[in-house]
Amino acid sequence: MPSLPPFDPAQHFSPDHLTRRHFFSRCTMGLGGIALASMLGERGLSAAAAPPNPMAPRSPMFAPKAKNVIFLFMAGGPSQLDLFDYKPRLIELNGQPVPPSLIEGKRFAFMDTSHGTKLLGSRREFKQHGKSGAWVSDLFPYTAGIVDDITIVKSCAAELFNHAPAKLFMNTGSGQFGRPSMGSWVTYGLGSESQDLPGFVVLQSGSRGPRGGGVNWGSGFLPTTFQGVPLRGSGDPILNLTNPDGITAGRQRQAIDAIRDLNLSRAVETGDPEIATRIASYEMASRMQSSAPELIDLSKESAATLKLYGIENERPSFGRNCLLARRLIERGSRFVQLYHTNWDSHGGPKENLQSDFEERCREVDQAQAALVQDLKARGLLKDTLVIWGGEFGRTPMGENRVTTGRNHHIDAFTMWFAGGGTKAGAVIGETDELGFNSVTDRAHVHDIHATMLHLLGMDHTKLTFRFQGRDFRLTDVHGKLLKQMLA
Repeated sequence: MPSLPPFDPAQHFSPDHLTRRHFFSRCTMGLGGIALASMLGERGLSAAAAPPNPMAPRSPMFAPKAKNVIFLFMAGGPSQLDLFDYKPRLIELNGQPVPPSLIEGKRFAFMDTSHGTKLLGSRREFKQHGKSGAWVSDLFPYTAGIVDDITIVKSCAAELFNHAPAKLFMNTGSGQFGRPSMGSWVTYGLGSESQDLPGFVVLQSGSRGPRGGGVNWGSGFLPTTFQGVPLRGSGDPILNLTNPDGITAGRQRQAIDAIRDLNLSRAVETGDPEIATRIASYEMASRMQSSAPELIDLSKESAATLKLYGIENERPSFGRNCLLARRLIERGSRFVQLYHTNWDSHGGPKENLQSDFEERCREVDQAQAALVQDLKARGLLKDTLVIWGGEFGRTPMGENRVTTGRNHHIDAFTMWFAGGGTKAGAVIGETDELGFNSVTDRAHVHDIHATMLHLLGMDHTKLTFRFQGRDFRLTDVHGKLLKQMLA
């Protein structure tokens, strides 16, 4: 099957793709409108027309298992050894020097391996749960209740061990700036079912934004219509979305129509696909003036639903964002990404592996389990792929600061997946007895991306975009399908 083509201006701005409704029926631009209509009339076009919506739904390459994605991104790298990867031997050897063979040639972000690095066993209590017998620590009691609905992958691997480039790598498949994010690739390939809300939405919670900021959900060299749109969980969903005093809906419509007509004129003249993005953005912003406030208004949600997610007030929270993610999927958004900080548990102020890490777990545990349960109860989980994880994991060795923490670790960490054609109740991949390396079913970030696209009905080798003379893709020249994850 051929790769999906980039936008072709000759296709998107040809007379066959433009309607011929007469511009003078509105007369919003006076003499300027007459001149514009005359110029476009010479081309057999109408200034009242608009180019096709670049976010219109597109058919997948083959029958998909999933139609939408919700990515719960734990920014900072949660410790898999204190949540999912139970290591009795590591606990037994707590405080002992790490075997030199394990760390020879390895690099860590904030740890010198030559100065008596010691192993750090988890202090958490682990138990097996569900029919799958998955090990989950006492930090995630709600998540322990959904283990038979999720796929736990304990053998994930990345390449970059500092936060900003590692987040870029998880989100774009590259540590370099300028590459499209996975949400952008997905909406480029499939468009969006929503006409009144963005196809790719970003929601944030926690003490600060993720390191790297907007490049994590940027569109890179893809048209900017495919970049993620950050929404706020309360107040105005987007700043300056509300009309200023004195601007009526009619006056705004006239302004948008006039701007569209000028943009259309320029689009016909240049064939620049970014102008189609600009036209679509104005129209989407207009529709969002009603759709976005309705989205974040939870007053019609039942008390039982709010209780399920642990939502007790109007303040922004991870729980509130999880409920908004479900509402966005219901309204047709294709890709919703939730960032929650700060999971950077080195030890020290606000990074304590005990109290601070416990607080992060409490902030997300109930809501992430509720999201899976709610999607399942509404019949949405079968079409929605839920992804949970950070940019990397944490070392089996301790890092001594004010208190003991763990350093960044890229060779073995845990992610989990739910719905969208994944194998419910499966535990995939194993690490060695100290949790240092993956020993079975290694799942590299490129493999995770390839599998996500496959579940959405797209071949990762054929979803490409030509830029600077090369066909780029999310998985670069790598990636294999993780068949053991598939239902």
